[in-house]
Amino acid sequence: MAKPTITINQELCIHCGHCVRVCPSSVLRQEESSNQVIVSTQNGCIRCGHCVDVCPKDAICHSAFPAELVHEVNTDLLPSPESLMELMRSRRSNRTITDCPIPDECLQMIMEAARYAPTAENSRRVRLHLVTDPDALQEVEAAVMKYFMRLARILLCPPVKFLLQPFLKDLYREAPGLLAMNEAFRQGKRPATCQASALLVITAPRNYAFGYQDCNLAYQNASLMAESLGVTQIYMGFVQTAFQMMGVSRTARLLGLPSRQKVFAIMALGIPAFRYRKYTERA
Repeated sequence: MAKPTITINQELCIHCGHCVRVCPSSVLRQEESSNQVIVSTQNGCIRCGHCVDVCPKDAICHSAFPAELVHEVNTDLLPSPESLMELMRSRRSNRTITDCPIPDECLQMIMEAARYAPTAENSRRVRLHLVTDPDALQEVEAAVMKYFMRLARILLCPPVKFLLQPFLKDLYREAPGLLAMNEAFRQGKRPATCQASALLVITAPRNYAFGYQDCNLAYQNASLMAESLGVTQIYMGFVQTAFQMMGVSRTARLLGLPSRQKVFAIMALGIPAFRYRKYTERA
């Protein structure tokens, strides 16, 4: 990626210094004698756009952000603190997913919300993958259930259970639920993926140090957008656990991902049969 070019239009600049204060890489500095803002170095720029967005006079020209990519914030559309809090309080993992398709425009808004999540050092290494094909969804379900039932057969073998149950009480406590899920799967249902119409798979390079943090920030954005659209969203912890045990390469083949992309978060999406009308307070 080419190094960005940053210039300051000194005729427009009012020397407020906002750009200097928000730059995370100290690319800009303000001279003490003249208050003039100058570019001290272009090498450290991480293309976050803070300087362009904060400038009140459009005095900063940044090659990564031409004028057509810069937009005024419509403050009339911003939610109030009260409305945002109400959205977060009312958000639920509503598992009453129906066969109704999710409108494409809703899926695109959910994806867009995820893309706007912050990333460490603005690295933008998070990737979003949407699985909507019924056959692909069934393939994920089958792979997850097959993996867990193979593991269950080993753990529930009497000699193994006798040896391990005293040390893995929480795991063995989940066994009845797993067997119930397998029975539902045999009846043609998709219990692991909650009958989802779509899976939003959020990945980053397998060796990326902030993969978990960045991907789950993207998940949070997508989750709130889904809730606002009336689309239910469910964290796929069961599926995520299976993927972790299966390994990066096998999971990548299953989902059709690049081989070095690791799944850090998965969201099930669907249209619920009904919405919650109340919320209970949480400690």
